[in-house]
Amino acid sequence: MTTSSTLPHLSVPPHTVPQLSTDSAEYSEDDLSAPESNQLNMNNSNNNEEDEEKEKKEKEEKEANKKEEKETEEKEAKEKEEKETEEKEAKEKEEKEKEEKEAKEKEEKEKEEKEAKEKEEKEKQKAKDKEKPKEAFIINPAGNLYYNWLFIITLPVMYNWTMIIARACFEELQHTYILYWVILDYSSDVIYMADIFFKTRTGYLEQGLMVKDKKLLLDRYFATFQFRLDFISMLPTDVLYLYFGLDYPEIRINKLLRIGRMLEFFTRTETKTNYPNLFRIGNLIMYILIIIHWNACFYYSFSKYIGFGADDWVYPALDDPEKPEFGEFGRKYSFSLYWSTLTLTTIGETPPPALDSEFFFHVVDFLVGVLIFATIVGNIATMISNMNAAQAQFQSRIDNIKQYMHARKVSIELELRVIKWFDYLWNNGKAQNEREVLRYLPDKLKAEIGIQVHMETLKKVRIFADCEAGLLIELVLKLQPQVFSPGDYICKKGDIGREMYIIKDGKLAVVADDGVTQFVVLGDGSYFGEISILNIKGSKAGNRRTANIRSIGYSDLFCLSKDDLMESLLEYPDAKGMLEDKGREILMKDGLIDLDPANIMPEAKELEEKVNKLYNTMELMQLKLKKILGNYKNTDKALRHRIADLEHLTGEEVEDESEEEAEVKREEEEKEGEKKEEEEKEKEEEEEKDEVIKQDEEEGKEEKKGEEKDEQAKDGKGEEEKK
Repeated sequence: MTTSSTLPHLSVPPHTVPQLSTDSAEYSEDDLSAPESNQLNMNNSNNNEEDEEKEKKEKEEKEANKKEEKETEEKEAKEKEEKETEEKEAKEKEEKEKEEKEAKEKEEKEKEEKEAKEKEEKEKQKAKDKEKPKEAFIINPAGNLYYNWLFIITLPVMYNWTMIIARACFEELQHTYILYWVILDYSSDVIYMADIFFKTRTGYLEQGLMVKDKKLLLDRYFATFQFRLDFISMLPTDVLYLYFGLDYPEIRINKLLRIGRMLEFFTRTETKTNYPNLFRIGNLIMYILIIIHWNACFYYSFSKYIGFGADDWVYPALDDPEKPEFGEFGRKYSFSLYWSTLTLTTIGETPPPALDSEFFFHVVDFLVGVLIFATIVGNIATMISNMNAAQAQFQSRIDNIKQYMHARKVSIELELRVIKWFDYLWNNGKAQNEREVLRYLPDKLKAEIGIQVHMETLKKVRIFADCEAGLLIELVLKLQPQVFSPGDYICKKGDIGREMYIIKDGKLAVVADDGVTQFVVLGDGSYFGEISILNIKGSKAGNRRTANIRSIGYSDLFCLSKDDLMESLLEYPDAKGMLEDKGREILMKDGLIDLDPANIMPEAKELEEKVNKLYNTMELMQLKLKKILGNYKNTDKALRHRIADLEHLTGEEVEDESEEEAEVKREEEEKEGEKKEEEEKEKEEEEEKDEVIKQDEEEGKEEKKGEEKDEQAKDGKGEEEKK
């Protein structure tokens, strides 16, 4: 070891190491005992070890460098990949932005194109509309515009019918207000002209559709008789003022021919108003006043023709100094109106006529008064009776019930309750029967009225909340209003539930069996009895009522019967299942349902229906089997005949048909035997019936004989007692 440390460090190249090792091996083989060779060998081995260590270190350094290089390369590769990914993402973002920009540009272009197309279409439509003839302004005769126009045209008609005759008879009226009359006359003429144009634009129905063709409307209007009257009423008769002067307003008498429009307005108003009887009475009073007004004007003009003050019958003299008021217009019109009223009402109390013409005028006045006022008074009487018809009918019901209760000796308390109930119905307008009132309407209008009146109350019921609209409409039509007086029981515990109730107005109390203690108070919108009418399987209460419900005051209820509900549900099976599910949920919450199938008993109706269905299916199967057997026998016979024909043609021996004939004979014999047995059974049954009848007759005879013997014995005993 010292030698190795003191020897100088020899640097031997790596390719010389194997040569030295081989030389040492050769020296060792030539001379193993030489000491120099041993020392050289030791030095060479030490040098080899150092060289190996150096090589190892160099290898390790190289490996470390390689690892660092690899790591740097990996880092560079990762950085490159990251850069590439970033570049890709940037490119993708740019591409996306470009695509978004392009999409936006496309959308904007599409929008612009759509707007341009819409503009073009609108322009085209405008051009077409301009090219097309515009639709004429057509007025619906059932609309409000038509009705309002009738009111407008009625005003000038009334003006002409009242003022033309008055201005013609009373000269002061014409001269004093001549300017006003001119304005009113020509304004009424303008309205008449507008009415003609209005009529040419009034449509009419043809096959249920409104006709809007101008030519057809004009042709229809020109063909009517009313057009002729309108044409005559618009003749310019005012030109005659130039010849006769302004003192003759009767030249405008042709304006009275428009009375048809006034009558049409009155008929439309009578159908629209809620008080038709009052309107009819007012209308008749107006007719009476117009007739009296015209008669007063005729009386004054007739007196003027004879001479004022000529006798007591005519109008007094105008220049009488003792009575100067008779020269005023107010007294002239009031006196004439008074005389006309007394005459037409056949009251009389007027001075007797003196001249023949006065007699004729008076007779005509009396006849007109009798005829016109008889009809008017008769109409008024019928109107008043119609106004009181409902009350009279209602009163007759009360009288009949009173007589019945008095004849049956009903207690006074119950009788008073019945009378109070009727009073409540009449005072609150609930005496009418809805079904009788609405029976003349079609079903759709009935449904619309029922929806507006009852739909809100029906929707409050939980089980009907999600039902179909058609089912609700049918149920609405079947709701029946009922009124209960204070203290009345709507239902009692244990009663069979055949209907459900919805509270419209009033208060109901759920009471104990004593009828005094109250558990719950039900108000508007509440309902009960909906579970009992569904007959839900497993319900512990069944279809029985589970509580006592009593009316606290007067209460209005809607009643829906079980039969009506089931009839409606026949057409809505899905709704029936949904209602039953909801009813089960309600019973589950209240713990009133038994889910054990062993305890759920089927209904008798369901069993009957199932049995009937089985019988029907059995009968159908029997018929089908008979048809199949008959077809089988027929085909079998046909095949056998064909086989026999083929055997004859081929010359083969034909089998005897004795077996087939025997089978047919057996079948026929069996059928005949069955028929005979049935006939014998029928004969036996008839004989048994005859025997039973004979026995009954013999027993009756024996009973009669025994009764006769008993009567004879009684008669003998009676005779003995008498003796």
